[in-house]
Amino acid sequence: MTALAAGERRDGRGALWHPFADMGAVDGGRFVLDRAEGVWVWDEDGRRYLDASASLWYSNLGHGRPEIAAAVADQLARLDAFNIFGGNANRPAVELADRLAALAPEPGARVFLGSGGGDMIDSAAKIARAHFQLSGRPERTHLISRRHGYHGTHGIGTSIGGIEDNVSGWGRLLPDVSAVADDDPEALEAEIARLGADRVAAFYCEPVIGAGGVILPAPGYIEAVAEICARTGVLFVADCVVCGFGRLGTWLGIDRWPVQPDLIAVAKGITGGALPLGALLVAERVAAPFFPGRAGAPMLRHGATFAGHPACCAAALAAMDLYERDDVIERGRSLEGVLDDALAAVREHPLVGATRSGLGLLAGVDLEARVLAHAPDAVGRWYGACRDAGVIVRPLRRGIAVSPPLTITEAQLRELGAALAAGLDALAADLPANVPEHPA
Repeated sequence: MTALAAGERRDGRGALWHPFADMGAVDGGRFVLDRAEGVWVWDEDGRRYLDASASLWYSNLGHGRPEIAAAVADQLARLDAFNIFGGNANRPAVELADRLAALAPEPGARVFLGSGGGDMIDSAAKIARAHFQLSGRPERTHLISRRHGYHGTHGIGTSIGGIEDNVSGWGRLLPDVSAVADDDPEALEAEIARLGADRVAAFYCEPVIGAGGVILPAPGYIEAVAEICARTGVLFVADCVVCGFGRLGTWLGIDRWPVQPDLIAVAKGITGGALPLGALLVAERVAAPFFPGRAGAPMLRHGATFAGHPACCAAALAAMDLYERDDVIERGRSLEGVLDDALAAVREHPLVGATRSGLGLLAGVDLEARVLAHAPDAVGRWYGACRDAGVIVRPLRRGIAVSPPLTITEAQLRELGAALAAGLDALAADLPANVPEHPA
């Protein structure tokens, strides 16, 4: 019997099951990357691409930073891994928590660590509910989110997600959840009133909705929902997994607005994407029931195996050093106008229905409804055309998103805009001849 090569099956397909993928299309047609440096990645054939997605919103510092690799290698040689359950700790985890707490809008924040953004979303819900349990208000369990919001794929994150395709198809999910319009503070206030404020534990809010389409908040929206939460006693959870670490030009993302969330979830850019890590910044007033200053405190019976992993925390500390040393955080704000200008040709293209940009270094572009109606695979085809033009973007349900590394140059942003336009031209040439100019 002939031995099979690694990853090969007798049907010619590999064993790897990809997340969020049509495996019928993927099998036999994988796009295999080989290396990366800065804003560029190379496939196994040696072709170079501009990474306009920062992989998945997280390579904010660009790829292949030797400072992070060295910090991880040093830590692995010193203490490769050990849990932080109970009273265990390691120096990188302790230092990282202190450093993150110093970024919180209010002093005294506690920092709960995990393996990524999904961990932090579920942690926020459990901490919020436990907070009310310990505060004598156990009926406060309901969680409110926003339509089009994305909060990961863990159990609670799936249940509160506002992207219908991601929520349906699993059977019954978590009860006591609901979603409101993403752009209307009054909708949140009405939902709290309908439920009764004494039943609501938390409201989840991405400052800029990411995977749901890069939806920017209207002026005053963030301040308004924060005020509603404060007035009704609902905990305000800022999901800054995408928006943090410079994506919006500030450390946390939510700190671009003058608000004080009760819990702030961060991940992705916290290590520059080098290793998986998430953190939840918990306001002192929310964490207080767990820290009474005496033995026998209530235990939070929750935590991820790899929470506080020393190598991951070392990567985060090195990344934070680079953000500070190279003034990277501010680039999310200083380049937002350049990206907006670079999308001018895309914005005027006849296949484009809407563009959203100008707040942070990210943007969303939707195809026209008529295009999607007559060519349901148009987004995938546009994504492929962009890749043929040398740029990797993030395909979404109605269009694409871009969120390049914060180290990208102005010239490279213009190159990005030109590639998106070239991809649209290629898509237009490939569309069925019967696509009408306007929807029927």
